[in-house]
Amino acid sequence: MGSRLHLRDIQSGPPLEYQDDIRANSREYAEALDQQDPLRNFRSEFIIPSKKDLKCKTLNEGQSNQNDADPKCIYLCGNSLGVQPRSTRQYIERYLRTWATKGVMGHFVPHEDQLLPPFVEVDTAAAKLMAPIVGASESEVAVMGTLTANLHFLMASFYQPTDEKYKIILEGKAFPSDHYAIESQIVHHKRDPKQAMVLIEPENADRPVLTTDQIIKVIDKNASNTALILLSAIQFYTGQYFDIQQITAHAHSKGILIGWDCAHAAGNVDLRLHEWEVDFAAWCTYKYLNSGPGGMAALFVHEQHGRVDRQGEFRPRLAGWWGHDLESRFQMKNDFVPQSGAAGFQLSNPSVLDINAVVASLEIFQRAGIKSIREKSLQLTGYLEHLLLNYPLDASPEDKPFSMITPSSPAERGAQLSLRLRPGLLDKVLSYLEEHGVVIDERKPDVIRVAPAPLYNTYTDVWEFCQIFFAACREAVKASA
Repeated sequence: MGSRLHLRDIQSGPPLEYQDDIRANSREYAEALDQQDPLRNFRSEFIIPSKKDLKCKTLNEGQSNQNDADPKCIYLCGNSLGVQPRSTRQYIERYLRTWATKGVMGHFVPHEDQLLPPFVEVDTAAAKLMAPIVGASESEVAVMGTLTANLHFLMASFYQPTDEKYKIILEGKAFPSDHYAIESQIVHHKRDPKQAMVLIEPENADRPVLTTDQIIKVIDKNASNTALILLSAIQFYTGQYFDIQQITAHAHSKGILIGWDCAHAAGNVDLRLHEWEVDFAAWCTYKYLNSGPGGMAALFVHEQHGRVDRQGEFRPRLAGWWGHDLESRFQMKNDFVPQSGAAGFQLSNPSVLDINAVVASLEIFQRAGIKSIREKSLQLTGYLEHLLLNYPLDASPEDKPFSMITPSSPAERGAQLSLRLRPGLLDKVLSYLEEHGVVIDERKPDVIRVAPAPLYNTYTDVWEFCQIFFAACREAVKASA
């Protein structure tokens, strides 16, 4: 290959640079990049729907994943739902066999061929695999519940409003469930959301990002009466990756607790929640972590907040028996003494079925390594951006009726690029993409979100998407003329 994709500084340097632009827009160039990819073999560990699968009318028809001759769809929707690891079936079947074979004894009896330990220990095994993905110690992570429920549990502990400090700072464009959860917590404490919710709104509607300086100014303005800050690590709409370390440090300098919704960040970027001294965080696992629709979520509590001292004093929280001290959990006493760490925030028995689905994917992440995944993601999304902005070489403005609302700096985004289409084109573009076997998602009225997942997406996927997307734009413009 006469030219090579390279990255000067994957953390804070300039965008990906390319030599020989003409070659960069060829299938051969994309295929050569795939051959250089150190993670290329992981693609085979996932079931990617074929184009035939997407159109089948019954589940019995959907068997073409066993046939390599059927062309795969172009699946760039890992920010919404990750594809299924091939090992998921084995993990779940092994769980079902244990339940069928041992019944209640499956809680305690190990097996020589087990993939996970007995039922009472599966949450610990999952936390051990999850911790490196978010940059935490095992004791700071609990795999439990669902995302919004976990945010409620965490806010029940970390949001303790007083007459002086009662506000919560959040994004104005936060994911709706985060907004609902915060508002309902404020109402639960008999406060007025209009007074207690501080919404950080984009300064420019055409570029709806929030700069770190803007966030810090809002914190400074409201510091004297703010009890809590809750922000998204990666913004779901724009794909912007906030500067967690700087914002967290600034919040702490003002004596404010801060939590992060990492739904779009876990498994996507190289988080370091412990090192950055984040107070708490929560995330789902069905996006980049591939656990399946509504899969079990997880949370992080920094070790300083999870301590239980010798007198049994601990941070207040909503309590449940699964968070109780392990040595006395089954003594069924009514005096709650939590486990130290995030495990002490657990409430009910974990769903062993769900945890098996989570672990099937986490085991792949353990082998690949989150740092390597992030390095490929920077290059893969950079390649997508380069093709979208620079090709076709002879393109007119009419050929590109879209703009990118995701930050152009690789350090300020994850895998996702959000593209805003000219008004009136979205439905026509979506219809064309669907007809040609492309899976992305949209946010009405005019944005599509494209997210190549580095464990199973290829540079060739990205190249093929761009060819189809450009054709979809041309057809949509023509039809609307």
